[in-house]
Amino acid sequence: MLVALTLAACSTATDGEVNDPYEGANRRVHAFNKGLDNNVVKPLTSPLRGGENDTSEGPMTVVSNVGSNLSLPGKVVNGLLQGRPQRAAQNAGRFIVNTTLGMGGIHDPAGNEFGLTEVDTDFGETLHVWGVPEGAYLELPLIGPSTERDAAGRVVDFVIDPLDHMIGEREAKVATVVRLGSKAGDRARFGDTIDSILHESADSYAQTRLLYLQHRRYELGMEGEAYDPYEDPYDE
Repeated sequence: MLVALTLAACSTATDGEVNDPYEGANRRVHAFNKGLDNNVVKPLTSPLRGGENDTSEGPMTVVSNVGSNLSLPGKVVNGLLQGRPQRAAQNAGRFIVNTTLGMGGIHDPAGNEFGLTEVDTDFGETLHVWGVPEGAYLELPLIGPSTERDAAGRVVDFVIDPLDHMIGEREAKVATVVRLGSKAGDRARFGDTIDSILHESADSYAQTRLLYLQHRRYELGMEGEAYDPYEDPYDE
């Protein structure tokens, strides 16, 4: 955790602007990710597409539900680290209800019957709450767009997830497979949107960077006068 904090805090970037000193390397990683998506991920997930508004309980929807449920214990920890006990309690209650009444997260009685919706968070947000700056923009192999702060947060999230320390090695492998399946389900569900960004835009790297930073800063409540969400990504 100390290493992650040091790496993120050493950046000279300021929140509210696009800081991309590693653009050359980032573009090479982006080209790799784009090729991998086009040649492997997209062909594998295309048959699973049901549309972004599809709410049917198909196999991939079930996998996505279970994967989302497995992520909740880590979000409980981050809620506590952020000093937001209400959010942590809401995620904890959702996990308990859906794990028991929802058969491991297959169904969502917590949201449908008790109003316990998921409060999405991660250690990247925890670092933001603690005052760590955003850092430079990064594109990570296999993972995609990120920042120095969020990349450090991903490492810590992997370590502090309490579920990994509560289950056996065999169960942990099953959980990993379910989480990967959940990501595949998301790629299938939002396939049209992802294709338009990655494979149909004039500069998919700049478009991906802009959309990621815009969405992430909105999530963290970082919209400020120095950041224009309608900035032209090609105006450089």
